[in-house]
Amino acid sequence: MTARKTPQTMKPATAAKKLGVYLEATPAEFQEGVVSRDDLNAMQSDPPEWLRDLRRNGPHPRQVVAAKLRVSISGLARAGVTEALTTEQIDALKADNPEWLQRERAIQNEVRNELSRPRP
Repeated sequence: MTARKTPQTMKPATAAKKLGVYLEATPAEFQEGVVSRDDLNAMQSDPPEWLRDLRRNGPHPRQVVAAKLRVSISGLARAGVTEALTTEQIDALKADNPEWLQRERAIQNEVRNELSRPRP
């Protein structure tokens, strides 16, 4: 007799993080259900339209906003950017290039350079 494998599931918040999308912007059925590992893999390999649209236009979660702006999540917090931003808002920030963004990018570059130095 073989035991049936129960599908591995995760909370919507975990799935949204793995998909790189802002949970509150996902459809209600995604937010209210559970996501199986198979569902997640299917969404990653062949994303539904709502997922493609969220990835393209946002709103994006903080980690995606930080990556698109080339700053750290802490840098966003120091600048007072706490909400999810759309691609349009991110592009506007890049175009405006405010002082805080320049400063945080410089800090991020210093950190990356320090991490890439060979250790004795």
